[in-house]
Amino acid sequence: MINVIASVRVRPGKIADFLDIFKSVMHKVIKEKGCIEYFPAVDVDAKLPQQVLDEYIVTIIEKWENLKALRDHLGAPHMMTYRENVRDIVESVSLKILQEA
Repeated sequence: MINVIASVRVRPGKIADFLDIFKSVMHKVIKEKGCIEYFPAVDVDAKLPQQVLDEYIVTIIEKWENLKALRDHLGAPHMMTYRENVRDIVESVSLKILQEA
């Protein structure tokens, strides 16, 4: 199994817009072959000293059966449309692609 943690930095005041666009494509992604889990998350203040809060980050949590499924997902037509739709509201994206140790 492949786990993906995507940190998406969104322009101030645009979190709701980003989540609307993301959720409009999420149902298509969940139906993709090899997708196990796919959802957005935002920080919740747990009052833990180690926690770093960032109100402009949306974290996308993904699980895929294998790397091929992830690569196919990245090239899917709906993902190309999604990237075009969020282009002006996303400042940056960082990815962690992980497998069980």
